[in-house]
Amino acid sequence: MRGPETQEQSHLCEIISLGVAGQVPLQVPCPRAPTLAPRAIPPLPLTSLGPPPSQTFFPNQGVTHLPPPNPTSWAWPPHPHPFQDSDSDSEEGAAGGEAEMDFLRNLFSQTLGLGSQKERLLDSLTLEGVARYMLSERCRRVICLVGAGISTSAGIPDFRSPSTGLYANLQKYHLPYPEAIFEIGYFKKHPEPFFALAKELYPGQFKPTLCHYFIRLLKEKGLLVRCYTQNIDTLERVAGLEPEDLVEAHGTFHTSHCVSPLCQQEYPLSWMKEKIFSEVTPKCEKCQSVVKPDIVFFGENLPARFFSCIQSDFRKVDLLIIMGTTLQVQPFASLIGKAPLSTPRLLINKEKTGQTDPFLGMMMGLGGGMDFDSKKAYRDVAWLGDCDQGCLALADLLGWKKELEDLVRKEHTSIDAQSGSGHPNPTTSASPSKSPPPTKEEAGTTEGEKPQ
Repeated sequence: MRGPETQEQSHLCEIISLGVAGQVPLQVPCPRAPTLAPRAIPPLPLTSLGPPPSQTFFPNQGVTHLPPPNPTSWAWPPHPHPFQDSDSDSEEGAAGGEAEMDFLRNLFSQTLGLGSQKERLLDSLTLEGVARYMLSERCRRVICLVGAGISTSAGIPDFRSPSTGLYANLQKYHLPYPEAIFEIGYFKKHPEPFFALAKELYPGQFKPTLCHYFIRLLKEKGLLVRCYTQNIDTLERVAGLEPEDLVEAHGTFHTSHCVSPLCQQEYPLSWMKEKIFSEVTPKCEKCQSVVKPDIVFFGENLPARFFSCIQSDFRKVDLLIIMGTTLQVQPFASLIGKAPLSTPRLLINKEKTGQTDPFLGMMMGLGGGMDFDSKKAYRDVAWLGDCDQGCLALADLLGWKKELEDLVRKEHTSIDAQSGSGHPNPTTSASPSKSPPPTKEEAGTTEGEKPQ
């Protein structure tokens, strides 16, 4: 038996009921009813993920079409410690109810910030405030979340731009709809369009941008915990990040596998490159099935590394830097809600994004949204403009500008020497010494400054 429920318990039960109805991906026992067997409900079908939205070798991010839901494509582990119901006396029941209430308070505190202490670590919600925080003793662990926007200055198109994005320029492949080129079912039947596109946008034809080298500089300064990337263009690796520095959320082009579940033979990058540039559809040497690069298509699961790294990386992160992403593709977009409530979050992007309503986000399993403009804003900063210019502005405030520019110049010279013919896009903004002064729009503005 359980003791009488309190008003707080009643209120939380109602919230939990709403959560269950909305398929919250959490197992929460209701204090006024026996605990049922644990359930694992997917927050969103992985099929809503999108072409390796920004990524290992071509454009980068986002989707406008979502395939039909496929619940079996999501595998999020159930809560490891579900409560067990007890038939003890009322005193034990009351104690158990209080323990459950503690769990619920922590749950909603972490997810929505209800009843929690939101410590403000930034002295101002500006890029200057972020820079001062980064130079302090309190900022030692930085995670970067990046998307297609950090690679567009290298000449790689994103997915969504109306006239220049990938989806707007696929007519020549005669697809039933643009997103089909990244759907696993369509690929298995018609792989030719994908590999034709792969030849156009193959890794190695582009140089990393200033943004990529800023992330490398974070590593060299001992600040980078991990870079979570939606991109499949491999430019993070070219810029000098090691595999352990990266979580390639939408896969990688460095390895490929046979699509037959009975075979799954692995092939190296060199093998795939030879097939693509000889305009031969890669076929498995063992079973003659199509071989696909290990990038995530619609209808495929994310790499296991994505989920395993989240568990350790976000517990003690001191700063999130989010760059060049619309934060519309799940589950990547939910990462902004994984950091502790006091952790500052800097967005460097052409427009504000990630502003999902926190309560709605919790109900859908998306995490808490960013708050740049309300009176309650205390940790989120938006710098609006070109990602390269944003990183350069931050580097300047940190005293790293010359070091960053020298690194970009040195690495680009090395890449040009190795290629022998120079870069196919010599006018990219990733060469700061040759770039014209930024326009007012390119220079960007910092949003979200609030009175102290």
